[in-house]
Amino acid sequence: MSTVKLSPDVNRILYVKNLNYKTTGDDIYDLFGKYGSIRQVRLGREAKAKGTAFVVYEDVMDAKNAFDSLNGFHLMDRYLVVLYHQPTKQAAKADLARREKDLAELKAKHNIPEKE
Repeated sequence: MSTVKLSPDVNRILYVKNLNYKTTGDDIYDLFGKYGSIRQVRLGREAKAKGTAFVVYEDVMDAKNAFDSLNGFHLMDRYLVVLYHQPTKQAAKADLARREKDLAELKAKHNIPEKE
């Protein structure tokens, strides 16, 4: 049996962007389900997350096949952008935002003006 070497960012969770706002969870299941067993689909509902979804596969190779096949796929007058979910990058952004907020609070507390 040959072993396939996957890129480190390949994982079971796909992040899908540029969805038509009318796209339903069933639409996502129908399209992405052709590539393997899906554990979960989560559509973005909040204003910033509209037009996005997470698709969680049972198997990483199914996710890879869907990624390879569906990035750029035309669905409901939109071209899908399919990415592998990168939780560490999202956590880093959240951490940066928290640190910037903490710094601003410290500057205000100690009357340190913002640089112009």
